[in-house]
Amino acid sequence: MTNMQDKLICRMNKRSPFTFFTLYTFFTLFTFSYTHAQDSSRIRISLLTCTPGDELYSIFGHSALRIIDSNSVTDIVYNYGTFSFDDPDFYIKFIRGKLPYYISIARFEEFKFEYQTTNRGMTEQILNFSAEEKITIRHRLVENLKDENKYYQYDFFLDNCTTRLRDIIVKNKKPTPQLPAVMPVTTTFRNAIHKYLDAGLQPWSKLGIDILLGAPTDAVMTPSQQQFLPDNLMIALDSSNNTTVVDSSSNLYPYEPVHEKHWFTPMMFSCSLLALYILLSLLKSAAAKNILNGLDGLLFFITGLLGLLLIFMMTATDHSMTKNNYNIFWAWPTHIFAAFLLFKKNLFVKYYFLVTAVALALLLLLWFFLPQQMNNALIPVVLLLIFRCASRYLKI
Repeated sequence: MTNMQDKLICRMNKRSPFTFFTLYTFFTLFTFSYTHAQDSSRIRISLLTCTPGDELYSIFGHSALRIIDSNSVTDIVYNYGTFSFDDPDFYIKFIRGKLPYYISIARFEEFKFEYQTTNRGMTEQILNFSAEEKITIRHRLVENLKDENKYYQYDFFLDNCTTRLRDIIVKNKKPTPQLPAVMPVTTTFRNAIHKYLDAGLQPWSKLGIDILLGAPTDAVMTPSQQQFLPDNLMIALDSSNNTTVVDSSSNLYPYEPVHEKHWFTPMMFSCSLLALYILLSLLKSAAAKNILNGLDGLLFFITGLLGLLLIFMMTATDHSMTKNNYNIFWAWPTHIFAAFLLFKKNLFVKYYFLVTAVALALLLLLWFFLPQQMNNALIPVVLLLIFRCASRYLKI
């Protein structure tokens, strides 16, 4: 209130408590009305951050934008994480990194119900935008819903449902927010996803991801790149250095995360497999030798198939993080042919197994110094390949 208002109230307070109360109420309501009249859009925009789920596709969480419009009495959630299972080439496009994602909308209560019933929490951050900024954002989202604009080329690390929302928020907020790093400055993309896979007790998913994702995944993230994860964007918005982005935040409902622990881990499996081969090699019976021969053929054939898959992911897909994959140094595609040459008594086969054993031994020596972080559950597998290659070399 102004000085004039203060003086007037003081005078009226001396004359009558009732008059004082009336004037005070009037000025309070006037101030409230004036403040809220500045936002003529009658729109509220908030960021919804959903906690991780139990399935691999949901283990990293999710983000969406909620817009409440009091003029039209609507409460809509805008979601950039939608794709179609009905596409006849769904699996081919998914594997090759060519599956289009698109923006979709849903009523807030329906969106909330889906996450609440699957025991996933939801945090809402009400964003601090001017009326003009809110109108601009809603207009942009409506434009993006059109068929000619709705699809985009999804990239899990660089262009996903969370980074799309980050870009909308940052580009339309004035002054432009400076979002800080929320993870240590040395954190790589692989470190970041490991954090979620470990917390979600997903050791087998972690192994598969570590096999398929190459050296680019071990690049150190910039503060902006850290925001590909929903939790990181949520924290970064709260911590903006130069402008207030978030008015308030709240958890929309209580939930208790529950994760099922897997006792049979990849490391246990690979060590057990190595122990089985060693045990069979110590037995001198014909049955043990036949089983060992069959397992050798299977080992080399599967390893070779994996090598072909790695080459395919490196050269024939649009996935940015599957390039330059150092797992190809132990999963040789040529092992497919070696599987059918196990019993050939010639020098080429003999020296193929020798070269393989020596090369894999060198790989193990450099295991922790490679530009790519390798999954340690693969060490017994590499030892097994060395052991079987050396055994085959000595038998020819």
